[in-house]
Amino acid sequence: MGDIDDAIERAGYEAVTKAPPKTPLAQMRLLLKAEKGSTKAVADRLGISQRTVERYLKGTFKRPRQALRDALLREVRKVWQPRVRQQARKKAATSTGLTVETRARFGYTAPIGTTDDPRMRRLTVHLPPEYAGRLFDAQQAGASDQQLRGIVAEGLQEIYFKDNGTRADGLEVAITDIDYFDVSY
Repeated sequence: MGDIDDAIERAGYEAVTKAPPKTPLAQMRLLLKAEKGSTKAVADRLGISQRTVERYLKGTFKRPRQALRDALLREVRKVWQPRVRQQARKKAATSTGLTVETRARFGYTAPIGTTDDPRMRRLTVHLPPEYAGRLFDAQQAGASDQQLRGIVAEGLQEIYFKDNGTRADGLEVAITDIDYFDVSY
């Protein structure tokens, strides 16, 4: 996953209404429910043996190693309150839009007589719903980080740099290097 894809996922996790389960037993139970009772499917999802899953569910094992803790957290986040996350995405794509906060190097293609040197900038810009919708659709379709950067760059170009078409006619913006990227909706 890339910077933008990770930021969109983090924003989705912030949309949940209550915290996911914290103990390994509760996390295993949640994954078991998500997999419709199949301990084998849970084991495959976590990259461990089926017997290990059964031992956690029985209470024999209580403290997972770091790799399993990370896998549990990752997989629990995927299944925790999916409808709430989906509703937040739908609202952002249809009515509210999303806010992008980034520190990145922007490259420019500009008319003669203006500078086109790439510059590191820190921006916090609210993008309208049409860009949020395009970003979510591209992410769901499995777009690369470069394609997601293109969508974000286009949104920042139109909203921030061109000020909705009132200035900087002919300016083209590209994100060449990302230092920090965060999304909220």
